[in-house]
Amino acid sequence: MSSEEVLRSASTLASYNVLLQVMFRILTFLLNAFTLRFVSKELIGVVNAYATVLHISIFIQRSFPESLFEWGIWAKPQLETRVQELLAEPLWVLAQAHMFVRLKVVAESLAMIAKCSMTVVLVVFAREWGLYIFSAAHLVYTGFLVLCYAVYFIRFLGSKEAAKKGFPLQRVGDLLPRRAAGEPLVDWTLAQLTWSFFKQSFLKQILTEGERYVMTFLNVLSFGDQGVYDIVNNLGSMVARFIFLPIEESFYIFFAKVLERGRDVKSQKQEDVAIVAEVLECLLKLVLVVGLIISVFGYAYSHLALDVYGGSLLSSGAGPALLRCYSCYVLLLAANGVTECFVFAAMSQKEVDKYNLVMLALSLSFLVLSYMLTWWAGSVGFILANCLNMGLRILHSLLYIHHYFRSTQWKPLHGLLPSPLLILALAVSAVVTALSEGAFCCDSGWLGRLVHIGVGASCLLGVFVAVLVTETRLIQFVRTRLVPQYRKKHT
Repeated sequence: MSSEEVLRSASTLASYNVLLQVMFRILTFLLNAFTLRFVSKELIGVVNAYATVLHISIFIQRSFPESLFEWGIWAKPQLETRVQELLAEPLWVLAQAHMFVRLKVVAESLAMIAKCSMTVVLVVFAREWGLYIFSAAHLVYTGFLVLCYAVYFIRFLGSKEAAKKGFPLQRVGDLLPRRAAGEPLVDWTLAQLTWSFFKQSFLKQILTEGERYVMTFLNVLSFGDQGVYDIVNNLGSMVARFIFLPIEESFYIFFAKVLERGRDVKSQKQEDVAIVAEVLECLLKLVLVVGLIISVFGYAYSHLALDVYGGSLLSSGAGPALLRCYSCYVLLLAANGVTECFVFAAMSQKEVDKYNLVMLALSLSFLVLSYMLTWWAGSVGFILANCLNMGLRILHSLLYIHHYFRSTQWKPLHGLLPSPLLILALAVSAVVTALSEGAFCCDSGWLGRLVHIGVGASCLLGVFVAVLVTETRLIQFVRTRLVPQYRKKHT
């Protein structure tokens, strides 16, 4: 498969993933808004705490099964769902590696619809189940995933379509672990690389979910405050999940397939390096522009969004300040996702091992910062710690990218600064929307809120015009690399 074909497949996968995530976020947004009317924020905080302990218990059970008894009170309700979900992981990885786009869309759509439907039914008719509501809904979700992937591969393996595509597996038995003919029992090169990525995944889990561990075990926040933080965190990360994460997942595959891991840039095919540099620059510019827009408008509309979403439960107290900080944090999430997906695709095993030491230092410092900043600034301290940690990760990735392309004619980091007109439009929008919030929102009734929304819509339109007029290369990239692939699948 040529680099252009890989790029088209990755772009198609990213487009479908974005649409899929948009659908998921809309469904979960409506579901959470509905659920908040029936459950307390303390219950949501308990759900967050017991899910955190569950993640740890699952990790511990792989080495120390007897320790499950110590975690049984918390882990039992969802242990079965996690084990069931693991059954779908190898099939998901296989489908992702071979870019089976429609399979992922259908499987995850059916699973999410089933989960939302089950949650609504149980919240309305079996509210006394408490935590078991969320466990049962997730059990339905993972069941649909396993079923969809299993049915597809049972029908696909050995079929004419699989033979036509040259699929490496011939029958279902090939999915099971076995020794290949003429090959050693263990490929130590791959084993060492796998171990390096396992350590990296564990450290990234701490960096991603570390604040939950601090909340759960150090008791720095009440269950009510934990519930508000969890809701705001999920709401603030919506755009990151349905735009940035699909791009990161899809284009990691592109970078990994086009570049040969661990080889010097001069030893790579130069036409492939040129395409990679162009895609990396345009992707970074895209997520930075989106992140800046979210940061600017998120600040002035956080209070209104929480008031509409959860009423006074969320809009009073620390909720608006949390979401404002998270809006700025989204910009860092945007930059980190794309830079790290390139870095992890290009690193050699030695570089991955070296980076694991960096991740270990970041993980420890993050846990300490989370604890200290939370005592100083409350739940906002978690987001501040995340911002500092994410900034260091971005700095490391940027240095790696600069070093990687240093000896070439391509400089993907040089074209990232937005145009002066766009910067001006964003600055004016930030001032105008902040003044509008103070004048019209949110104590002036629905009329004031509508005026505030109208002001924001006008400013957003001005920002879009600035993007269309000045960021022509970015618009061309989106039109030629992302949009056509989606249209082709539907015409």
